[in-house]
Amino acid sequence: METTILKFGGSSVANDEKLNLVAQKIINLYEENQRIVVIVSAQGKTTDYLIKEAHNLSKRPSKREMDVLLSVGEQITIAKLAILLIEKGYKAISLTGWQAGIKTDNANQSAIIENIDTKRINAELNNGNIVIIAGFQGINENEDITTLGRGGSDTTAVAIAAALKSKKCYIYSDVDGIYSADPNKIKNVKKIDEISYDEMLEISSEGAKVLHNRCIEIGEKYNIPIISKSTFSDGLGTIINNKKSLEGTVVRNIVKKEISRVSIIGHGFMPNNEVYKKIMSIIEKHNLDILNIDITRTKISIVFKTVIDDTLLEDLHRNIIE
Repeated sequence: METTILKFGGSSVANDEKLNLVAQKIINLYEENQRIVVIVSAQGKTTDYLIKEAHNLSKRPSKREMDVLLSVGEQITIAKLAILLIEKGYKAISLTGWQAGIKTDNANQSAIIENIDTKRINAELNNGNIVIIAGFQGINENEDITTLGRGGSDTTAVAIAAALKSKKCYIYSDVDGIYSADPNKIKNVKKIDEISYDEMLEISSEGAKVLHNRCIEIGEKYNIPIISKSTFSDGLGTIINNKKSLEGTVVRNIVKKEISRVSIIGHGFMPNNEVYKKIMSIIEKHNLDILNIDITRTKISIVFKTVIDDTLLEDLHRNIIE
């Protein structure tokens, strides 16, 4: 029987009300498939709070001790979620990263997962438990706690999916998928039903905070579809996989990074002069001076000499995607 992998972000488990909602989603899936592994982040802004606490004590806190401190956030979440599921009448067990067999290199605060020993996870699954694993953390060869860096729980989830040979990995957050632009900035954005790994990598590298880029790389390496869904709705979300457009140009997303760079992400840019001409005419209309242009198979990135605002994004989105 296949193991279902679910990951819930910090906003999804931020308080007891949301924890109950997450628990019910887990229970519903458990009733369909008795092998469930859940990876969770720290609740809400817990990690930010712990970082602030450490810097109140030291301007340069020890990186090793920071990993010990920051790993606590995820441990609180796994214990609370396990307590809740047990109270609801279901067998559940929480595991820290090291109890789950996650072995990393020796880098503090940006560790790389080297191996996952799945014996404990499989034993608990075979015992009928819902297994709840702390994301973002592991243990190195010195048996020291390590953390994976911001967004590391996404990486934990897809790495565990690969280790358990799962056919997909669900990433739940407060958004219901990937959009053609930031819905908080641009009107009439389109939700993308399906997108390739390399397109999603470009979107993540340009600063969109939907998925950790390392989790996408693992998904591509082991061909594990990643489904980005909302914890708070029942929509289908967005599937990130290895499917690409066979021919032609497909523009997926427009991202503004920092204050002076815009990237148009999709497939088939290199041979397509029409899209390029349209982009240039829009920029000319806005009287913007270009400092640099970089064109690859999946992205056109333009750096401007001056600060740009969201009106350019709206114009590009309206004329190229809508």
